[in-house]
Amino acid sequence: MAGVSRLQYTTEIRLIRLMCSGRIDLAHVFRAFSNGIDGVFIGGCRLNECNYITHGNFHALNMVFLSKKIMEHIGLNPERLRIEFMSSGEGNLFAEVVDDFVQTVRDAGAIGTSKGINKNALKINFNAILNLIPYIRLVESERLRGHFATLEDYKEFYASEEFEKLFSVLIADKLAISQIMLLLKEKPLSTGEMSEILGLSPSEISKHLNSSSKQGLVKYEEGEKRFALA
Repeated sequence: MAGVSRLQYTTEIRLIRLMCSGRIDLAHVFRAFSNGIDGVFIGGCRLNECNYITHGNFHALNMVFLSKKIMEHIGLNPERLRIEFMSSGEGNLFAEVVDDFVQTVRDAGAIGTSKGINKNALKINFNAILNLIPYIRLVESERLRGHFATLEDYKEFYASEEFEKLFSVLIADKLAISQIMLLLKEKPLSTGEMSEILGLSPSEISKHLNSSSKQGLVKYEEGEKRFALA
């Protein structure tokens, strides 16, 4: 962890540094956020200039775009995560980029308290994501990983309707069910209560509850008019 700057609060930025940016995993990113880190910065070799001939920086780019989509989905500012590509000799550029990123994170505010984010919901969201990471790794590798030549091509793919549909089916629905299971692990809740905590519509909650009920994961307690884990 590095870069502690004081404004109205302490901004905590985590710079992840490994031998190859391709080794950085979703778990590194979301575990940092779940521990209260306000921003995560990843630096990698320039695209098509991989030091290890593994194209790990392209893998890191895919991971970052997917992470940003997940962050956006749970109401977290995706600008809290940044990846930049530069050579080891570009110290001045590195300093400029990090300074800019620190200011971006300062402007976003402290994670979990800015923009009225519900702290309990944020905790549930992060735990749900961390629980799903083995599954997300698999679908990212098999279904969601782009293989393109330029950064602009990646941006276009991850902003496309095709990716949006894949994300909704492969990740968003699974994430919602994971969130619901974590909530019900604490105590039985009504559809309305879960909707209010998670920021999902009652119809979305009902859809996932019906699916989970058919799988024997949840049950409806008629007397309490609430759902509980089966």
